[in-house]
Amino acid sequence: MKSILVAGGAGYIGSHTVRLLQEQGFKPVVLDNLVTGHRQSVPLDVPFIRGDIADSRLVRETVEHENVSAVIHFAARSQVGESIAKPGLYFEENSAKTSRFLNSLIEAGVKHIVLSSTAAVYGIPQAVPISESAPANPINPYGASKHMIEQSLPWLEQAYGLKWIALRYFNAAGAVLDGSLGEDHVPETHLIPLVLKTALGQRQAIHIYGSDYFTRDGTCIRDYVHVLDLAQAHISALEALEKGGESGVYNVGTGSGYSVREVIETARAVTRRRIPAIESPRRPGDPDQLVAGVDRIKTLLNWTPEYNSLEQIIESAWAWHHRHPYGFEHKSTL
Repeated sequence: MKSILVAGGAGYIGSHTVRLLQEQGFKPVVLDNLVTGHRQSVPLDVPFIRGDIADSRLVRETVEHENVSAVIHFAARSQVGESIAKPGLYFEENSAKTSRFLNSLIEAGVKHIVLSSTAAVYGIPQAVPISESAPANPINPYGASKHMIEQSLPWLEQAYGLKWIALRYFNAAGAVLDGSLGEDHVPETHLIPLVLKTALGQRQAIHIYGSDYFTRDGTCIRDYVHVLDLAQAHISALEALEKGGESGVYNVGTGSGYSVREVIETARAVTRRRIPAIESPRRPGDPDQLVAGVDRIKTLLNWTPEYNSLEQIIESAWAWHHRHPYGFEHKSTL
């Protein structure tokens, strides 16, 4: 059986994709340097190679030894604030290293790759929902670093025949439904985990950054897509390429959004705990709304989100955080 190399497979979205690949009869192989990933998130029966995607010899040897037929590429830095403070780090880690990784894969004979990209390539949207035809105008180095790779892919296809799909996803959230696998970032910057950490008493309050946006309740609206649906999108993209599908860019979201206040209120209902909230000034660069246009992925990849309610997303995230209040290192006895 040929293998699927999952670069960054010990990270949040990567580890959920690895598990789903296994469940669907694929043979995943994980390559991760564990700078931000967790070895505990990868099943023990999945081949695991600790190393960097920029290590050309390691990449070529892994492709040959594991009989790799295709690649799903998650390995990247993904914190917007950090990217603004350290742009050089992001262009090195996300752009330069991915360029070397792609060259190594091409040299090793790999013909199909699915790239983890981001809605951050759009910047401030001109219209909502955002379609793939909207102009790419990133406003931070994170989005710019991903867009650089997207721009290189058609040239690599033209020269070497590398078929590709780039998935621009919106706000990944949630966890495996039984709470056995979930989100563990250090530092944590995503809204839903921060809200749930507040419910656990690990934070005094959750901050609402801005209450005067042009939205239904004055707070920012975002499109939250369940991590299991996101994982399935990568598998659907891979299968489309294997069947001779065309290369291209796809949004991954639900097509609807929830406000910061709605997230907090839903978390209060799910956890049945007090979650104090403090209104704070806006953060620069936060758009009023970010909601995905998803007609393209539904039509061409036959993908539809299964867990598309905010309650489902937060219930699964709470199952993880309640059982693992300090992430992979400590498991609750509650």
